[in-house]
Amino acid sequence: MNKKQKKMLTRIIIAAVLLVILSFLPVDGYLKMALYMVPYLVIGYDILKKAWKGILNKQVFDENFLMAVATIGAIVLGDYKEGVAVMLFYQIGELFQSYAVGKSRRNISELMDIRPDYANIEVDGNLEQVDPDEVEIGTIIVVQPGEKVPIDGIVTEGKSTLNTSALTGESVPRDISVGEEVISGCINLSGVLKIQTTKEFGESTVSKILDLVENSSSKKSKSENFISKFAKYYTPAVCYGALALAILPPLVRLLFMGASPEWGDWIYRALTFLVISCPCALVISIPLSFFAGIGGASNQGVLVKGSNYLETLSQTKCVVFDKTGTMTRGVFEVSGIHHNEMEDAKLLEYAALAECSSSHPISKSLQKAYNKSIDRNRVTDIEEISGHGVVAKVDGITVAAGNEKLMEKLGISYVSCSHVGTIVHLALDGKYAGHILISDVIKPHAKEAIKELKKAGVTKTVMLTGDRKNVADAVASELGIKEVYSELLPADKVTKVEELLANKEEKDKLAFVGDGINDAPVLSRADIGIAMGALGSDAAIEAADIVLMDDDPLKISKAIKIAKKCIRIVYENIYFAIGIKVLCLILGALGIANMWMAIFADVGVMVIAVLNAIRTLFVKNL
Repeated sequence: MNKKQKKMLTRIIIAAVLLVILSFLPVDGYLKMALYMVPYLVIGYDILKKAWKGILNKQVFDENFLMAVATIGAIVLGDYKEGVAVMLFYQIGELFQSYAVGKSRRNISELMDIRPDYANIEVDGNLEQVDPDEVEIGTIIVVQPGEKVPIDGIVTEGKSTLNTSALTGESVPRDISVGEEVISGCINLSGVLKIQTTKEFGESTVSKILDLVENSSSKKSKSENFISKFAKYYTPAVCYGALALAILPPLVRLLFMGASPEWGDWIYRALTFLVISCPCALVISIPLSFFAGIGGASNQGVLVKGSNYLETLSQTKCVVFDKTGTMTRGVFEVSGIHHNEMEDAKLLEYAALAECSSSHPISKSLQKAYNKSIDRNRVTDIEEISGHGVVAKVDGITVAAGNEKLMEKLGISYVSCSHVGTIVHLALDGKYAGHILISDVIKPHAKEAIKELKKAGVTKTVMLTGDRKNVADAVASELGIKEVYSELLPADKVTKVEELLANKEEKDKLAFVGDGINDAPVLSRADIGIAMGALGSDAAIEAADIVLMDDDPLKISKAIKIAKKCIRIVYENIYFAIGIKVLCLILGALGIANMWMAIFADVGVMVIAVLNAIRTLFVKNL
């Protein structure tokens, strides 16, 4: 609890104790009223102050005004205990709501801890702390163990392990070494790192994430807008309704029935009507549900840019995926060694050494798989044959490494590969030695992600890619995606998404998941755009409505489940609060509901609705 909440709790306890004591004191008349005014002012002075300010600012109709009129009216009518009790229970509800919002804010503020306070720059052998805003692109910064990475960049010196949990929600640390890209907001756990910055602080990952979270509340959902409009018209309506209830029935009794007007009874009913009508439960619980939903999602590494996107996501029935970098890692890796008569490691060693002078991605993937330092003295007579491969001598053995064309050119019979990917055939001294399969590797959870989406209520999954048809079909088949479109240009992807949008049901929503700069137009065009945030391009993250901070496609189904839970709770609160209000308003107008039932209809409903809203925070096991 913060200081303000502790102060309110103290006021509640003092007022409650005084109310209990006064209930047993045998006092009457003005003394009784004066004594009851003590707990009333202890618990309600701030509400009265806010109500008076509202009247002065011509913003009369709010919950403070309703509470002030109802409680003062009850005291004037001699119902001191009820007047104090209404204010006391209202403040208990307010404290509860304040604590709930604080809990949700703390969830998001954990993310705010990624904001770096400084960056270290080496000047004349000494480290100097500077404001991250002052660091220019290309500057070498030093990040020591325990410090946050302040700006995106590439490691130029050092090895370490990074804690990325604040960004991705994942507790598994990530190993980092020279040449690898690091994003701001991670915590350096072990070694000293020297990083060459690739962005200014304002453009770096941490800065953009904070901006997304801070501005998420400005984009309201339809449900929130409905509640805002509802409260705007509802509050004045019930105030005039209460006034009519206090004046019209007594006048009718007096003028048309010749009976006693019973002003006190009807004014009490009107005051009860006012307490019941307070729209706190709706006004507080609906935004809180969305706020808690966004907070819970951010804690799981899913950044939602606004509650309107959470509402759209809950209605998603079709998910369209980009392939490279979204469902696959987007990097070439050795994924198999086939038809070789020697050890895999030895064949890979010959291939890596033969390709050691090439900068081609295929050569780099061979060297990475070999994972040992390459002794170039072992390699001589390197001859690169354009479009075919390489022929070189390794330890005096003639090694030919390349595609089918190279084998045919050298007159060497080879074994074709049935797998999809780039094939590097190897021959040693003119004899075929086997082939190495290099392919873009499917992400670990990609297959599981498709299954989970179906469980989450998604009825259609589609894959769009600029890659070759055979590669796209193979990946789609492995993932379980039945609809796939390949060899598309960025403009073709937009056209295809527009076709899918035109053919779907109006209430169903389409989500597009992508990571590259060429995905930005499609992300903007879809009903909801989801970007891969860890290694995705800035343009894609900017254009998207939701960002997955760890590039894990499994988080898409998680995001949909969070959205559905959030919207379900929102509608539960709307139906529950309005239903109880209407019922109690009718009972209050008929004189069946007293002030105590009014307290339940106001504070009780608010507490139940807020408790229900807090459930949106608990999303870990969805």
